[in-house]
Amino acid sequence: MNAKPDVRHPAVSVIMPVLDEERHLRGAVQAILAQEYAGEMEVVIALGPSKDRTDEIAAQLVAEDARVHTVPNPTGRTPAALNAAIKASRHPIVVRVDGHGMLSPNYIATAVRLLEETGAQNVGGIMHAEGENAWEQAVAAAMTSKIGVGNAAFHTGGVAGPAETVYLGVFRREALEQQGGYNEEFIRAQDWELNFRIREAGGLIWFSPELRVSYRPRPSVKALAKQYKDYGRWRHVVARYHEGSINLRYLAPPAAVCAIAAGIVVGALLTPFGFVVPGGYLAAIAAGSLPAGKGLPLKARLQIPLALATMHMSWGYGFLTSPKSLAKRVIASRRPAVLSSSSS
Repeated sequence: MNAKPDVRHPAVSVIMPVLDEERHLRGAVQAILAQEYAGEMEVVIALGPSKDRTDEIAAQLVAEDARVHTVPNPTGRTPAALNAAIKASRHPIVVRVDGHGMLSPNYIATAVRLLEETGAQNVGGIMHAEGENAWEQAVAAAMTSKIGVGNAAFHTGGVAGPAETVYLGVFRREALEQQGGYNEEFIRAQDWELNFRIREAGGLIWFSPELRVSYRPRPSVKALAKQYKDYGRWRHVVARYHEGSINLRYLAPPAAVCAIAAGIVVGALLTPFGFVVPGGYLAAIAAGSLPAGKGLPLKARLQIPLALATMHMSWGYGFLTSPKSLAKRVIASRRPAVLSSSSS
């Protein structure tokens, strides 16, 4: 005779898209397995073609704990990894975690409670960036300040309530299956795009500051620039694919890039007054870095303006140079492949 499911603590599947995560994977999985949650749990790691020891570490984790499984993701793309892990998982609650994210001890228990209390299809909380050296601390400060990311609650915090999107997410499986999972054409911004579709179908996305995930920032200027260029590039694709999904916050970085570029050209060719715009921008991020860097070592505080400029300029450049062909490819796919139901 089958045991009745525990309605207070439904079984949970944690899915992880992983690529080149040898530095953080073990810690991320250990934080999941140590969750203060009474329900059944599994962890499904989707392995991309890593160039480091990620696969070896994943194999060790599988051998050490029967709750951990792996599935291949030969494309290396995040949305493909997520869909592969969802298909290979089996429980009614699906928790997304990245290979460099560390869940707080009661994250899953809190998320399951919030799903029940709010009736939401997806709940999420704060992306709490934490650095392990001066540069990463500077990036973390930039990523959690309003001058760095605007008023995005999952970066800067805020009151609980309905949201456009949330960081990572804890989903009801039926919501993922109804939407066919993540759209695999969205190399970036796949979370925002999926949450948009859930909201369009009448579902509720809920943000709560009770949920907290520690995040490790990119380790270099080059890596941060690529990350934010891709964010801007794919956010423009979302705007083209879903009309009405853009707002002024997303237009600020490309507007800044245009204004600064114009100011430099005018200053170099016509009048020195053109340099007022780029000079004003530099002054603004220098001033904004002071409260953002409160309590950090001097070496980290001095690098915050560079982190802010890298984020703003890379995001804006990516948005402005996003080719229309990307949107055409996404539109041609039109809808993600439907996920087969395997919930217990």
